[in-house]
Amino acid sequence: MREPIIGRAESGGERFSAIGDSLVIHEWRGSGPALMHVHHGDDEAWHVLEGTLKFRFVDREVSVGAGQTVFVPAGVPHTYEAVSARYLIILTPRLASLIAELQRTRDPEKQPAIYETHESELLE
Repeated sequence: MREPIIGRAESGGERFSAIGDSLVIHEWRGSGPALMHVHHGDDEAWHVLEGTLKFRFVDREVSVGAGQTVFVPAGVPHTYEAVSARYLIILTPRLASLIAELQRTRDPEKQPAIYETHESELLE
């Protein structure tokens, strides 16, 4: 039988991570892809626990701090930078797979094809 995963909201210790069939949540530090990109079929969200996340969208930039949440629906171009931030990223298994593959393959020439295989697109 599957069991719920209960995390702690403390800043020390082990980072929270939960992987289900349709939703993945990871506690992260560090930035996302520096280049504007879009996920055509997947929503994505971030909840800031500490520090600041700076999001860049086509028409604006937004800084969000501790206690704030950003939800980016599928089809919205975006990128973000973490400024001494600890945050939860909430995404689909397909996006978790995209991130894992990008981390394994650091070659910028191969990244557009990696995005494409995960129904996403690198825009810059």
